[in-house]
Amino acid sequence: MRAIAGLWRWRHNPLCRPTDLAEAWVALVGLLMILTVAPLVGALAGGSAQDTLQRSVREQHASRHRVTATVVRPLERAPLTVDPEGASGGDLRSRVLADWTAPDGSRHEAALMASLDDPTPGDRFAIWTDDEGRTVARPLDAETATTHAVLAGIGAAALAAALVEAARRITVRRMVHHRYARLDREWGRAGPDWGRTGADS
Repeated sequence: MRAIAGLWRWRHNPLCRPTDLAEAWVALVGLLMILTVAPLVGALAGGSAQDTLQRSVREQHASRHRVTATVVRPLERAPLTVDPEGASGGDLRSRVLADWTAPDGSRHEAALMASLDDPTPGDRFAIWTDDEGRTVARPLDAETATTHAVLAGIGAAALAAALVEAARRITVRRMVHHRYARLDREWGRAGPDWGRTGADS
């Protein structure tokens, strides 16, 4: 913003160098790109992520099934853990031997982690399986997928803005470097005679 204000202030100033105006224009173009290109990149990335994730949600819901498992017996008590994919972060988990019927009608029995505080034989709890009855993780829900897509869009927009700002800084730095190099050359031509005027008079 300072560069834009500087651009307006320097318009008719006789001390304004062409490089000053060029730096201000680079800053203005960079700001306009951050305000237009970065949100566009974020929207495109977020939309693409949303399409992909929602497709994954539909596929997972089609191939994963919620079935009811029955506790056969509790197994050796393992340290209580939290299911990272559970509905609430505080679900207690206990290790049990359980049996269940798969969507294809086959019977299965295996050691599982159950969201039961004190499991006893006959207790029932929900698990997720594939079509053949193998246990799988809970399918991704649409709300979580949308949240991930929004975060992806925000990240892409921030990255695009950072790239534009980095390009602006590199461009201005090179311009300043060239300006100093030009001043050094001019000083090299004028410097040897500096202060010698009238030295012999």
